[in-house]
Amino acid sequence: MSQPIEPAVAVKAAPDRTNKLPITRDVLDVQDFNERIVGAYNDGTAELELPADHSTARSLIAAGSAALRDFSYIAPEIPLLNNENCVGCMDCVTECPDTAILGKAVPKSVLEAELAKIADPAEREYFAKQFSQTTKYWTTYEKKGQEPAYFGIFIDPTKCKGCAECVDACGNHGALSMLMKDTPGLKQYQRAFNFYKHLPESPKQYVNEKLLSDMMLAERSLLYVGGAGSCMGCGEATAIRMMLAATGFVYGKEAVGIVNSTGCSTVYASTYPYNPYLVPWTNSLFENGPADAMGVRGRWDQMGWRDKKLWVIGGDGAMLDIGFQSLSRMLASGMNIKVLVLDTQVYSNTGGQASTASFKGQNTKFSVHGKVIQGKTERRKEIAQIAMMHPNTFVAQTSCALSNHFYKAILAANEFDGPAVVSVYTTCQPEHGVGDNLAMNQSKLAVDTRTFPVLIYDPRKGGKLSERLSLQGNPAPKEDWYKNPQTGEVYDFVTFARTEGRFAKQFDKDGNPSEILLAARQDRLENWRLLQELAGII
Repeated sequence: MSQPIEPAVAVKAAPDRTNKLPITRDVLDVQDFNERIVGAYNDGTAELELPADHSTARSLIAAGSAALRDFSYIAPEIPLLNNENCVGCMDCVTECPDTAILGKAVPKSVLEAELAKIADPAEREYFAKQFSQTTKYWTTYEKKGQEPAYFGIFIDPTKCKGCAECVDACGNHGALSMLMKDTPGLKQYQRAFNFYKHLPESPKQYVNEKLLSDMMLAERSLLYVGGAGSCMGCGEATAIRMMLAATGFVYGKEAVGIVNSTGCSTVYASTYPYNPYLVPWTNSLFENGPADAMGVRGRWDQMGWRDKKLWVIGGDGAMLDIGFQSLSRMLASGMNIKVLVLDTQVYSNTGGQASTASFKGQNTKFSVHGKVIQGKTERRKEIAQIAMMHPNTFVAQTSCALSNHFYKAILAANEFDGPAVVSVYTTCQPEHGVGDNLAMNQSKLAVDTRTFPVLIYDPRKGGKLSERLSLQGNPAPKEDWYKNPQTGEVYDFVTFARTEGRFAKQFDKDGNPSEILLAARQDRLENWRLLQELAGII
């Protein structure tokens, strides 16, 4: 196993660990925090040398402190770029849950001038191979008579956990593969990433605002720095990154705040002293994130901060179960608060117990598959339909795999003057029983099989449900099930269940589905037909 490497931003632990800079008015000295506290955790002396101090007592963590965390030692592989195959689609950058792979468009003259400054020809050649002449950024601009830009992809070895989701996201392009790590190679990756950071931000003329995937080229969109302690390939982290990217791109980091309900997203984002957020956020109890947000919203409005965007983040347990009443009250209040539901269909943070978002037949703690009871017997609660019934509430159900649909949902929710709920399918690899690289794949399959249909319900679109509700983004929206046009295979809930370990016991030795799984299939069909009826399709 390789050794940790020097982070992109070096932190030297201060010799004096005493708390010289007391906190007043809840203001945290970020430099002191990073040097004294994060430095001590990074060099392994925190337990022995750090005193109890004001920041710990106030539960304060500096913004973006997780940028100083090094994960280079936790996986044997790291992505390798084949620049000749890169098309600049940004899918790998979008889907990475750890902000470990980033893109940049650099004007031809700027990059060539920067490369010319590098004395070592081998190093210069290596850096140059991180860039491509793509149709999107090169040929298109040449045809317009404008200066073309090289497009580069860079991997931060201190943030990459080796999940390989970027390779899957790249798909048939074949621009990424996995490479076994070694210490010299990691150091070369780090030098290349430092070169990326040295380059100027992608000029705005190369950031096409009509191509929503381009948003992560802008630094104002990168409000989640990575370094969170989430699982490899975590589906939740990608959703949070994308929500912040869309919000930051339009409004900037000073115009957004977060209230986070207890759950995985609070644990991996606030494992002291590491914080991946560049925006202010607070952690509330499991059951009252929306109520906490109502207090924040009320105070902000008193201060004249009505234009600031406030997002509440919580899992399906927090929003559909124990915190449902708090959510319902918030929606009924009409306050301008946005909710991101990270739907893993289980209580992931506490070991994968069943929630009311769990699917029928799903094997979880508290609904274990046995001889008498074969997994969860209840039907799933549909938060989208319930939220639609609240007055003047924007609702979306979406998937990170459909990045345009996801971004449009976030942008519309932010624009909506009132409460909004965006429920997103978030793969939990350990609880779903799928590979670390499969968050995007499973999220897409959930949409294709009617397991988790996407939708947007916008009260501004008209007075009728059918005018407000759009099922655009689902394949074959007028049919019961989508059929693969090449093979004719029917994509139904059984198709989805075959791919995940949580449903493995629902198939016999010949692969035949159980009765309860067929009942779950019928449940998904009835849910889809109801949505079709509400949308005026049938």
